[in-house]
Amino acid sequence: MKIALIIENSQAAKSEIVHSALKAVAEPLGHSVHHYGMYAPEDKASLTYVMNGLLAGILLNAKAADFVVTGCGTGMGSMLACNSMPGVFCGLVIDPTDAFLFGQINDGNCLSMPYAKGFGWAAELNLQDCYRKLFEHERGVGYPKERAAIMAKNRGILKDLKGASCRPMIEVLKSVDQDLLKAACAGEKFQELFFANSQDAEISAYLKTLLA
Repeated sequence: MKIALIIENSQAAKSEIVHSALKAVAEPLGHSVHHYGMYAPEDKASLTYVMNGLLAGILLNAKAADFVVTGCGTGMGSMLACNSMPGVFCGLVIDPTDAFLFGQINDGNCLSMPYAKGFGWAAELNLQDCYRKLFEHERGVGYPKERAAIMAKNRGILKDLKGASCRPMIEVLKSVDQDLLKAACAGEKFQELFFANSQDAEISAYLKTLLA
């Protein structure tokens, strides 16, 4: 599984802490981690939590990533921005129980975490525990197990509802503020990572033209 990491500007100083914790859990499980930035507060390309959502939509809809890990000060802004995108199902994860239940019940493709609120002593251990509870278990199994069937049914209904209420991602890209879109894709490794992994020719072609 390809996991994309996105860090916004207010928490860019913690980028390496989050990246290291994610790699420490995901890579031994056979997953790859692609860090789309930010990498440091001094980065020329600055991401807001709104841009986090736009990037998550691009990466997941183009199948450049199978799962997105993001966040902000409280995790809520990034969650809201991500859930505004077609095909993105983002949960707010604060502790390992949240991570486990999100994976088992909701089986989403994106999580948002608080990297300021409650981010104190041993925060990196909480990050690792959250990632472990999410990625080391088969997702969507259900909890409790006897409710697995109804949970799977509801996930399908939610997916259909989101499909009916959202436009295709390519239409979103063409209609959003183009300066905002350019800024979201301006990270130093975006083009290197995205175009090598994207499986959607139309989205790739549009972004190549935009960024040319």
